[in-house]
Amino acid sequence: FTDLFFVTNTIPNMLVNLQSQNKAISYAGCLTKLYFLVSLVTLDNLILAVMAYDRYVAICCPLHYVTAMSPGLCVLLLSLGWGLSVLYGLLLTLLMTRVTFCGPREIHYLFCEMYVLLRLACSNTHIIHTVLVATGCFIFLTPLGFMTTSYVRIVRTILQMPSASKKYKTFSTCASHLGVVSLFYGTLAMVYLQPLHTYSMKDSVATVMYAVVTP
Repeated sequence: FTDLFFVTNTIPNMLVNLQSQNKAISYAGCLTKLYFLVSLVTLDNLILAVMAYDRYVAICCPLHYVTAMSPGLCVLLLSLGWGLSVLYGLLLTLLMTRVTFCGPREIHYLFCEMYVLLRLACSNTHIIHTVLVATGCFIFLTPLGFMTTSYVRIVRTILQMPSASKKYKTFSTCASHLGVVSLFYGTLAMVYLQPLHTYSMKDSVATVMYAVVTP
């Protein structure tokens, strides 16, 4: 459902813009799309961390899996993910309402995105950019560190297995998740771990990678 909402927020409007002569979007519509983009990319990030923990328990503590990943814990983790995502999206969207725009208001990108709007602003965006980087580092790098720790332990457990076929079978269950994590965080880092003034069209392509290809 998260991935379905994610692509529904970006792809239909993007396809319409590619075919239509009128590519205008209202201010409220742009902020609404920004809110869902931020919320859903945050939720995707947190769900990837929960999936890494699930893989860790299944491979490293298989006899305790049923109790360690109880339905109640799964519901709690997903609820926390949804709650944090909604609040984080609301925080950044409310900060964007304090930005003023002047001059040309043409977005030379595929959809409304944080750095794109900040580049169009004529008011001081230093505080908002600082908040974006600081909160982003916490809410994205913390789960990434959690995933890295989980996979270090998973690899250690796999290497201790005596059978080569069992090693391959166990690691293959993690391959798709590792691929998504690499693509997701690689493109996120490419876009947001840079100064605002260096943001360009090539970074918009990277945005499409995490907002469209990954889901």
